[in-house]
Amino acid sequence: MQFKKLEQEDIVKLLPYFRVQDTRLCNYSAGVVFVWGKYNNTHYAEAEGCLILRDRYVQSDYFYYPISATGDEQAQFRALDAIEKHCREENVRLHFTAIPREKLSSLVLRYGTELHLSDIRRWRDYLYEKENFQNYPGGRYSGQRNHVNKFRKSYPDWEFCEYRSENFDEVKAFLEEYSASQFAKETIYADEEMRGTFGLLEHFDEFGMRAGFLRAGGKIVAFSAGEVCGDTMIVHIEKALRGYAGAYPALAQQFALRFCGEGIRYINREDDAGDAGLRKSKLQYLPMCLLDKYNIAVKRTFDSLSKPPEIRSERLLLKAVADEDAAAFASLARDIELNRYWGSDWRDYAPKHPSDKWFLKDVRNDFKKKNELSLGIYFEGVLVGEVVLHAFGYAAEAEIGMRILPAYQGRGFAREALSALMDYGFVKLSLDRIEAKCFKENAASAYALKAAGMRPCGEDETYYHFYKTPAM
Repeated sequence: MQFKKLEQEDIVKLLPYFRVQDTRLCNYSAGVVFVWGKYNNTHYAEAEGCLILRDRYVQSDYFYYPISATGDEQAQFRALDAIEKHCREENVRLHFTAIPREKLSSLVLRYGTELHLSDIRRWRDYLYEKENFQNYPGGRYSGQRNHVNKFRKSYPDWEFCEYRSENFDEVKAFLEEYSASQFAKETIYADEEMRGTFGLLEHFDEFGMRAGFLRAGGKIVAFSAGEVCGDTMIVHIEKALRGYAGAYPALAQQFALRFCGEGIRYINREDDAGDAGLRKSKLQYLPMCLLDKYNIAVKRTFDSLSKPPEIRSERLLLKAVADEDAAAFASLARDIELNRYWGSDWRDYAPKHPSDKWFLKDVRNDFKKKNELSLGIYFEGVLVGEVVLHAFGYAAEAEIGMRILPAYQGRGFAREALSALMDYGFVKLSLDRIEAKCFKENAASAYALKAAGMRPCGEDETYYHFYKTPAM
């Protein structure tokens, strides 16, 4: 699965996904992806008939829940498989962002208890019933009705107009006047939102946005725009000039009356970004609920391992390589024949002349980052090889590998070390599947894997592939 940087021209071809999404969250809409895509470093991929969005910040990837073009839940599950495979192949941690509440239970069931959840208040969307904006009914909305009546009396020539391309210059001038106060807030979110708003204005027709403005005294004094996603109108822009009392509730009502017709049940007015004034305003319109957005960090049992274990078998001790064995351990990597079959080459990323200690530091850093579990193979107190669990996945799987110093080959140490580490992986790390591969020309490795109880499960141009489960 290949992710591509989201560019403006990609939005149009992705509209069929956004228009059918049923999360009701603004994060899964074309407008929000366009406005915040650059800030969030958004990328996308298509897999299993689904759109997969990915943001990157603080040097981590965050995936959205897949959007099926047809609402196919099974396709979404297959797309989650593709995300997990991508994370495993690229050695990146699996994080999700903006997960709606109704999708949370399926992810909890999928990944068990190894999750870290957060639901940040300032990013929750405000969801309203459309009729409440169209009518401002009852005593609960008397304040909004009074403000609207005041606006109408103050500006008897007011009118609400649907935005057309010929209004571009006039609306742009309105936004420039409004932005003078918005940029004055001196917050990165306010500045980014305004820049995105100006950019979105240029693509209203392409994106199928619904937009309109209030005119008073012949001048545009308020402007609003949104898009329809499923049964929800997501309002991306809602702005009014200062000094025009009642413009906001009047604008919101007219927008709902004009654009929230049959098929629209709800209005999403997005989050408040932690702005106290915005929060107070959104709450005054009495949302039916605030939509949760869960961030999820999926953890593996290996992630909680604080130090490498010591594993004993009939003849061997598997443990972290000691400092005094740095030279012997380095010789494993420096052995040209062993390194050729290892599958990765330290010379691709090592300093020009690495010391013996560098190799130890490298594997210890990998353990600290929870990229792999590397254990020295000791026989009668002597380091004879290395066995490794790595490529940990999110369906309780991992890959195993081993190498034995030439002087100790042919004595069954590879088989015994593989069996011992696999037993540990199944019992202590709760793995459901351990995989391995070996170069086709490496007959000794293939023999050791089979001797350790692994079964062949395929081949490609380079490797034979093997696997083992707890039941085998």
